[in-house]
Amino acid sequence: MRLECGPWRADLLPERGAHFAGLAHAGRALLDPAHGAFWMLPWTNRIDGGRFPWAGETYHFPITHPDEGNALHGLSRALPWQVETASAERAVLTQALARAPFDYAARLEVALSEEGLALDLTLRNRGAEPCPMGFGWHPWFARPAGCRVRFASKVTFRRNARKLPVEAIPSRGLDGGEADWLGTDGHFAGWDGVAELHRPDLTLVLRATGDWARNLQFFAPIDRPVLCLEPVSHVPDVINRPQLAPWGAMRVLAPGEALRGTIALSVGPAA
Repeated sequence: MRLECGPWRADLLPERGAHFAGLAHAGRALLDPAHGAFWMLPWTNRIDGGRFPWAGETYHFPITHPDEGNALHGLSRALPWQVETASAERAVLTQALARAPFDYAARLEVALSEEGLALDLTLRNRGAEPCPMGFGWHPWFARPAGCRVRFASKVTFRRNARKLPVEAIPSRGLDGGEADWLGTDGHFAGWDGVAELHRPDLTLVLRATGDWARNLQFFAPIDRPVLCLEPVSHVPDVINRPQLAPWGAMRVLAPGEALRGTIALSVGPAA
């Protein structure tokens, strides 16, 4: 599915988790073509051992990273979404899943305008019992040489050898070039909802609101020219680490209650 408006073009794969296969502005790729961007729900990032207790039961999910022993990024990304409406500039997609303890309905709106890309996601508990849920977006932005990153936060987290958070430590976020953050894979809380990626050819600004506006996962691998700025609703594995819940818990949704977040991406000249 292709959406276009002015200088913007987005390519979506509804049958593959509503994955972004591409996003471009004035012919310049914003996402890495080998990775694109995907959705994370009904949890984000890592779950220790793929299991967690809830309401007197322990639930188990597939270990997607055996070297770590963790389940990553929820259940949505490999499942199809249904196209509810579509036009040249806008699409609405839906997905529903029942796998205990989760029973959710998700609605995603993707829209392009001259100003940029707008994303609006709602994740609703359609089950009969309260349930903890979370969601996020995982874009793999293209990272040409000479990039700078800027965002503000209050804390980041020390992690163990299995990349799970163990302690919150003060952090003002990031504001610098590759020497300051290349190789980082971490979570930042107390985020203000704004992140900037300054490339030599353009400036990309991401603004998040709602349940996405407080937590950000940042990943900048050394071996690939990509950079991930991931708005998420909770701290990794927080359902097993209640001491970290003040910095972003999975929300317990009553039947019919929902999480909602929006993301706006805009492009300006290089700074």
